Amino acid sequence: MTAQPSHISEVRARQPRAIHSALVVLEEVARCGPGVTAREVSHNLSLPRATTYRLLNLLVQEEYLVRLPDLSGFALGSKVAQLAGLAPVIPRLPRAARDVVTELRQGIRGGVHLVRYEHHRLQVTDIDPDFPLSNPVRIARFVDASAMGRLLLAELDAGQRLGVQAGSLTVERSPEAIDALVSETRERGYALQVGELTPGYGCLAVPIRDAENSLVAGLCLSAPATRVEKPGETLSILVEGSRLLAPLLA
Repeated sequence: MTAQPSHISEVRARQPRAIHSALVVLEEVARCGPGVTAREVSHNLSLPRATTYRLLNLLVQEEYLVRLPDLSGFALGSKVAQLAGLAPVIPRLPRAARDVVTELRQGIRGGVHLVRYEHHRLQVTDIDPDFPLSNPVRIARFVDASAMGRLLLAELDAGQRLGVQAGSLTVERSPEAIDALVSETRERGYALQVGELTPGYGCLAVPIRDAENSLVAGLCLSAPATRVEKPGETLSILVEGSRLLAPLLA
């Protein structure tokens, strides 16, 4: 009889506790988002550090989790997508929308990205190939880290923001700081972030709304901080682009 791999024997010897613990760790990585560290998982779940490392390594070995390329943390792996019947495919933009975004990129110096919003989540639908996102892991994990995330926060009411801060979405700031960001974004009419993802650079995001005035997408610019803080005519170009994209994305 062929001997079972050691990790299978270990799980069988400790069922159901070991299986339950592994699933709890997997759920915590999913809740926290890409980039969560072993230390954070251990702290959040009140698990011993050694146990957490062992379970994370097991889940990586079985392809339920992956280590990020820079070894900064973990993210969900291919097996999770297979089990859920999901494919990591970003929805393709309609041709007319792609044409609008392409024209904007040709006329603006800097990265122009398009993000979609659904169920209080953001998905970067079209990344400028010449100006890739500087820190996609942090952008995906912390909704207040980028202008595109702050645009979403500003759309939520106070009760929904409490849900965000309770863990449905992850934020880096205190509730009071989040409220201040929301107020600034609403007063400005667009979202802004300067120097937090990359020193000397920033991003801004203008809203794209449907006929009911609901936020459906955002048009984002990443550029040197001076151009983001004082966008001038560039802001008008982005606002016009959002107007053209609205009926194509609603």
